[in-house]
Amino acid sequence: MRKHFERVVCADGFSVSVQASDFNYCSPRDSIGPWSQVECGFPTSKDPALEEWAEDPDAPIEGGLVQTVYGWVPSEVIMRVIESHGGVVSGELPDMVESGGEDEV
Repeated sequence: MRKHFERVVCADGFSVSVQASDFNYCSPRDSIGPWSQVECGFPTSKDPALEEWAEDPDAPIEGGLVQTVYGWVPSEVIMRVIESHGGVVSGELPDMVESGGEDEV
């Protein structure tokens, strides 16, 4: 069964969906984990640290969310993004491990 992780909200108000399962752009692409790469989606603002993984780098912001997903984001990158926004105050993250720098897509 696929788990849906609750959207992460950071101390400064930034939020993003972080998902991992056999239906998401992640590695390993399964529903067990732990994951070295995860799928992020629809953040409340653009973050330069995520841009290289954006499905649509020019996505508009509508309804307070950037209208794109970010596939195969290394776990250490999303953790740095979350830390740069003051850390998690609510929500949940998939069980993540460092990617080790290898291409796992």
